[in-house]
Amino acid sequence: MRPITALLTAGFAALALPAAADPVRLMSYSDIFKDNYTETVITPFNATSDAKVEYIGSTSSAVMLGQLRTQKNDPQIDVIMMDTTTAAIACAEGLVEPVNAQMMPVLNELDPQATSTGGACGPGVTFDHFVIVYDTTVVSPAPKSLKELWDPKWKGRIGIGSPPNIQGLAMTAILAHADSGNWTKADGAFAQLKALAPSVQTFDPQPDSNNVVLNGSVTFSTGWNARGQLFHDRSNGKLGVMLPSEGTVFQINTINVVKNSKNHDAAMKFMAYALSAPAQKAFTERMFYGATNLKADISPAAASRTAMAPEYKSRVIPLDWSEMIKLRDNWNNRWKREVISAGAR
Repeated sequence: MRPITALLTAGFAALALPAAADPVRLMSYSDIFKDNYTETVITPFNATSDAKVEYIGSTSSAVMLGQLRTQKNDPQIDVIMMDTTTAAIACAEGLVEPVNAQMMPVLNELDPQATSTGGACGPGVTFDHFVIVYDTTVVSPAPKSLKELWDPKWKGRIGIGSPPNIQGLAMTAILAHADSGNWTKADGAFAQLKALAPSVQTFDPQPDSNNVVLNGSVTFSTGWNARGQLFHDRSNGKLGVMLPSEGTVFQINTINVVKNSKNHDAAMKFMAYALSAPAQKAFTERMFYGATNLKADISPAAASRTAMAPEYKSRVIPLDWSEMIKLRDNWNNRWKREVISAGAR
């Protein structure tokens, strides 16, 4: 039995130890995004920093915004990565913090599109672009145009991510630009979407646009390039990725520190790391998201498959996401009223 003095000494020593700091809680997309981001960005950060990051997965930016609103007076999240239109709403509502280059010098290394998209709040952390994914074992030759989806032989074999999923907004803008030369003038686009609706099996591909093609539920689906490229490789080419001849749009995810974060300084430290050249390089080369840090030395093989490749950038229509925010509610309602209501019955 240990002497009482030894027990008291051990007890006081234990009390003197500093409490372990709470981890920085990062919320962003679940599934393969979470897995790959954890391996390429969070694990290296945790290994070299006194601050630690815990990743909390979510299904969509809309769900993340709901979480921020619910937790406004007692935030349980410190950092959030979400699409730019939803992040702009969070910024306007005071749910995330303003940031500038004086506070975070790494912002000076970013592509201008990354710093402008976040407004006063967090900048772009990844670039991506809209694509159509399809089953290469069924579709031959490889499609080149969105018009392929209107072919009657694909009736019931189409998946479209409709609003509030921004895939639907992106597709509307691309069709509008092809129809009128002005992506904001969407009457013609909605007429085309209404005509397509009876061929659409689902307006909410689950578990995601790539897997509904790979499991045979649909033949075509709206999607994003980065995930499409990864699933193309994992499926040994069964999943095809089409850059439409009509054009594409950039999709930008921003990174933000949550207002009144309980781990503010550590959250800012992680955000700066996530925007740094090494972190951007690692994630881009793993998952084909375009790097927003211009100093990131991306391998040519990976860069050629990202949104920043010249082939893709040359087809990007001049969509301004700050303008899209103004149209978003109207387009969401038109989708419900004119498109989804005309879907297959």
